[in-house]
Amino acid sequence: MTLPFIEKYRTNNFEEIKGQDSAIAEARMFLKTFPRKKALIINGPAGNGKTSIVLALAKENNLELFELNASDLRNRASLEAVLKPASLQSSLFKKSKLILMDEADGITGSDRGGVPELIALIEKTKFPIIITANDIWDKKFSLLRQKCQIVNLKELNENVIFDIITEVVKKECKKITPENLVLIAKKSKGDMRAALNDLESVLNLGEEIKIEDIDEREKDIGIFEALKRIFQMPFDKKTLDVFDDVDMEIDEIMLWVEENIPLEYYGKSLAKAYDSLSKADLFKGRIYRQQYWRFLVYQNFFLSAGVSASTKLKNNEFKKYNKPTRILKIWMANRKNAKKKSIVLKYAKFNHMSKRKAMKESFLLPLIINNKMKKMLDLDENEIEYLEDKKGALIVSSGLNRFRI
Repeated sequence: MTLPFIEKYRTNNFEEIKGQDSAIAEARMFLKTFPRKKALIINGPAGNGKTSIVLALAKENNLELFELNASDLRNRASLEAVLKPASLQSSLFKKSKLILMDEADGITGSDRGGVPELIALIEKTKFPIIITANDIWDKKFSLLRQKCQIVNLKELNENVIFDIITEVVKKECKKITPENLVLIAKKSKGDMRAALNDLESVLNLGEEIKIEDIDEREKDIGIFEALKRIFQMPFDKKTLDVFDDVDMEIDEIMLWVEENIPLEYYGKSLAKAYDSLSKADLFKGRIYRQQYWRFLVYQNFFLSAGVSASTKLKNNEFKKYNKPTRILKIWMANRKNAKKKSIVLKYAKFNHMSKRKAMKESFLLPLIINNKMKKMLDLDENEIEYLEDKKGALIVSSGLNRFRI
């Protein structure tokens, strides 16, 4: 049986993996320093070599590879039955073992599902675990990320893909024009797997298929790749649309841009980038206050083109972009505000007063609401904790610690 190109030319050694030198170095270091970190997440778009890096790592270190596809392990029971023995039992034929959890995007994040159990197994494992994912920044993986080292793969550029498919054509003893190879590489949009599939179709069908008819990949890109295009690539008309392919709300994208501007820009360029970001935020405010959604195009312009055009001197060095710290701060503030609003609502209803008036008096509620009233208002533990914290802060700040209230 003839193997498809994606299997026939899947590499299992580092010399043949192109364009991922930084990720390869981090993967090797993870294995050398195990068990300082017991699990490694290799994150990146499809077709960029995530699985190939794991195969090469196992081969280079003479490790038995125990491979799982997370889409087949959607619940706690199956993970317990299959992965737990693999993570605890010694290898039969080789010195040690490497466990691959492939395509982690397929497992569930619920309490009944795979992520909590996977975290528990990582804590107990005697062998290194590598997890591959297309988007590890999904909310369901928040706890998993804390337990793992994370490596982000770069998207392969067209030149790398062109070189690889040119080599495949030589090995197949086939003929195809360089212009058509360039077109295949361009239409793949950084997906090596897609490029090999398109090349195989063209070589097998010959004149029956036109390369111009191959659909260009409608491909979502991760926030890391989008930031790289904004910060490191020359400004062009594609820059305006870069965030259209990111599966993330624009407010969250703004936080990512804000957090990582200082990693790429300095001096006047840094000031210009932040000026563009502030203008994007200005239009965001106008949109929310006045519902002028036509301003969205201006918000997007300053967030993408404005930040990108802040400097013509682009740095092509690999940068590890940081997750915005403000997301956590905003989440904590929202939690506090939710507690405050629920207390105010109960207080207003109990006293037959408007919510607006109760909100104006809210700063006094920690002092007004005693234990008896807490029961009457039916406050839960979180609401009581909020009141106690606020009361302590008020007493300290106002010097009321001399009085019993």
